[in-house]
Amino acid sequence: MPDPLDCEFQSILLVDDSFVLRDRLAEAFQERGFRVLVAGTCDEAVAIFKTDPTDLAVVDLRMPGRTGLTVIADLKAIRADVQVLILSGFGSIATAIDAIRLGAVNFLPKPADADDILSAFKRGGTDVQIVENDEQIPVPTLAQAEWEHIHRILADCSNNISEAARRLGIHRRSLQRKLRKRAP
Repeated sequence: MPDPLDCEFQSILLVDDSFVLRDRLAEAFQERGFRVLVAGTCDEAVAIFKTDPTDLAVVDLRMPGRTGLTVIADLKAIRADVQVLILSGFGSIATAIDAIRLGAVNFLPKPADADDILSAFKRGGTDVQIVENDEQIPVPTLAQAEWEHIHRILADCSNNISEAARRLGIHRRSLQRKLRKRAP
């Protein structure tokens, strides 16, 4: 079976319910020369993948509806040689082992950037070709990182402001003020 990563044109599917993280990763992979598809749920990912399969897939573990582990088999049924990486903010050794047993090449904790993901694919045995680029990849500012973190925690709490504030260790009103501001 030919390795899909030997192709000149690499493609990746990013599946995450956090639109902020998903869009930032999509932009970073596009800057590295990847064709990028995105999905917010497992079912949406399978539908997209049926019409346009990709070489690589990065799937968040915890999303509304089905978990990321359940989508591995679906993607592999459509294209057996797809390389899947599970990304999670709530990983455990047992979950990582389950992901590998189900066919994932690796398991990576959040937060992760495009370089972390490419390195994880390499450690998992996938020979990802990184396009050398003279341009510097922009590093997010502290304000952008804070904004992403707040929205990730908020999504994990099903948009419950009080619970998100408790997890962030700030007052509920402070969180509401931060959320009223525009994204950096």
